[in-house]
Amino acid sequence: MAGTIWTAVAHVITGVIGAGVLSLAWSVAQLGWVAGPLAIVLFAAITQVSSILVCDCYRAPDPAYGPIRNRSFIEAVKFYLGKKQQRICAIFVLQSFYGCGIAYTIVTASSVKAIDRSNCYHKHGHDAPCEFGNTFYMLLFGVVQIFMSQIPDFHSMDWLSVVAAIMSFTYSSIGLGLGAAKVIGDGVIEGSIGGVSASSSTQKMWLVSQALGDIAFAYPYSMIVLNIQDTLRSPPSESKTMKRASVVSICITTFFYLSCGGFGYAAFGDQTPGNLLTGFGFYEPYWLIDFANACVVLHLVGGYQVYTQPVFAVVDQWFAEQLPHSTFVNTNYTLKLPLLPALNLNLQRLCFRTVYVVSTTVIALMFPYFNEVIGVLGATNFWPLAIYFPVEMFLRQKNIGAWTRNWILLRTFSVVCFVITMFALVGSIEGLVSARFSLKLSP
Repeated sequence: MAGTIWTAVAHVITGVIGAGVLSLAWSVAQLGWVAGPLAIVLFAAITQVSSILVCDCYRAPDPAYGPIRNRSFIEAVKFYLGKKQQRICAIFVLQSFYGCGIAYTIVTASSVKAIDRSNCYHKHGHDAPCEFGNTFYMLLFGVVQIFMSQIPDFHSMDWLSVVAAIMSFTYSSIGLGLGAAKVIGDGVIEGSIGGVSASSSTQKMWLVSQALGDIAFAYPYSMIVLNIQDTLRSPPSESKTMKRASVVSICITTFFYLSCGGFGYAAFGDQTPGNLLTGFGFYEPYWLIDFANACVVLHLVGGYQVYTQPVFAVVDQWFAEQLPHSTFVNTNYTLKLPLLPALNLNLQRLCFRTVYVVSTTVIALMFPYFNEVIGVLGATNFWPLAIYFPVEMFLRQKNIGAWTRNWILLRTFSVVCFVITMFALVGSIEGLVSARFSLKLSP
């Protein structure tokens, strides 16, 4: 393993700063100037605690030098909590990765469409009917991902994560800069303590809960911590390096999240768009909008792979165990294309990964609702993957007895996060159903 703290930071930022950052201005707008930034900081703290708990589960029995390695989140759950918990965990992890693929397909199509709309508005004026569909762009992204999915494994992706991390910094900085420029140019800070007003208290509650779901989606990455940690060299111990990488990554991420969310809300107030770069709060300079959305696209090409390669690894291992003598599963073929490095192809990988990408594309076509989809995904996966399993594994790994101080603190932490998650989940599901069937929120 040759990974360093900086390759780990690149992997984390690629996985964390993605589709979620684009919705944070909208989330802050729903929560208001006090609750919005506090919610971002709260989720950052929770994510940091969660990642530290998971880092200590990579090696066993000693977290720094133990001979047993848990190379993925699912493996660690099996080792510490048993096969039954592993099966439950696998469902949530695979669903989370799969959901990220759907969300990234939606966001990428929105960004490509935004480039077309930006050019149209620049050419024909801001009142022109510049409407474009999502279908072609989603299909195009799916084709690109079918090709990218033939990358053999996570260890072959350092270059992709570095490029994707640079792209995420770029478009986050542009969104931040555009928001700041509008605030400075207008000389007015929009927004209020209570956030966007709603027609009823029920509607406001749904919007607040959906905003929490969006923020939840933007942060946790516990399920890929061990995959990243497995790429690190030692000494120093992988857990020590990964903890440092996590602290650096979360600090950088939180700075961008607070800045993008805060300046976006300050610029637009109650009119804050759901996606800061595609909602056309900004029209000019059009070339900068185009460039920012192009960076989103390039980043999510890599981000999609960060969240799908662990799924592919599980499936590849299962096929290899079930069919150890199959040429379909175990024979590799070399494909050499002009000007590109040789690509190792495997028929099982080619077939499964193609079907996987096609399925995420089809579902994205059925539910192309950015804020609602990421709210549901964030709320569904936040508690089990970022809280419950990390806490349970840490308690077992450290042999923390029942009703001790640490046991009570960790259990309380888990219960509080569960309540927050359930609140966010209900509102996010309500928002998705309303969007899908064009239902109006009840007063």
